[in-house]
Amino acid sequence: VFVHYRAIRGEGHRSLTEGQQVEYAVVEGQKGLQAEDVV
Repeated sequence: VFVHYRAIRGEGHRSLTEGQQVEYAVVEGQKGLQAEDVV
């Protein structure tokens, strides 16, 4: 699932690390499935 940095909730620098556990909604984007509202 693709994650754009703008889909990550929070202030300032938003990034994910490998293995980090997150919750998200899956939506159909222009190029396929992508994560939205990532926490």
